[in-house]
Amino acid sequence: MTLVYPVQSLAAHPPRLSPAYKSTVKRSPSKPLIPMRHTLSELTGPVYGHETVRANDHDLTVHGKGEPIGERIIVHGHVLDEDGRGVPNTLVELWQANACGRYVHVVDQHPAPLDPNFTGAGRAQTDAQGYYRFITIKPGAYPWGNHHNAWRPAHIHFSVFGHSFVSRLVTQMYFPGDPLFPFDPIFNSVTDEKARNRMISSFDLENTKPDWALCYRFNIVLRGRNATPMENS
Repeated sequence: MTLVYPVQSLAAHPPRLSPAYKSTVKRSPSKPLIPMRHTLSELTGPVYGHETVRANDHDLTVHGKGEPIGERIIVHGHVLDEDGRGVPNTLVELWQANACGRYVHVVDQHPAPLDPNFTGAGRAQTDAQGYYRFITIKPGAYPWGNHHNAWRPAHIHFSVFGHSFVSRLVTQMYFPGDPLFPFDPIFNSVTDEKARNRMISSFDLENTKPDWALCYRFNIVLRGRNATPMENS
């Protein structure tokens, strides 16, 4: 399936220029975009990284010498097309801050502790029904300097990439009921309320594991009227 966005998809995605999100002022295009026709190799091109997904890459809690700090959670769902059909063999990658709101990255200078047992990165491949599943730690909020007293709501970054995808698609998943939603310019750069709510996961009691981990469901819809907002669309 070639990801060419129909008109009904476009309202779901944030504009390239969102002045309240200050860095977009500098990086948004200042001149009209030049469309480039896709060649056959781009439309049917190779998938990168699927063959290197290992058995435990979906479990972010088992790669250290001990248990990571924080609340263990399960995040699962389906990658779907515009008709609600599961998209198989899609590479799903995630990255996130740790429970204290800090990334394992040299640029992140937030004065919160790093967790030696948590890298904040994982990957999985969807099955024949488009289903994926991760085990991770619930990320913390963190300050980001965009405006006075600016804090990002707890979130997880998702990347999806598959057969006939022209480019990797990136979105963010949020948690229900976060009090920081009204104050976050990134979340609110998606101006359509229904589309914005599609970035919020739903609590999934049925798949919560007793005495072990809460569960959240997050379906990623690639295009159409129910498309998940994407950062690079």
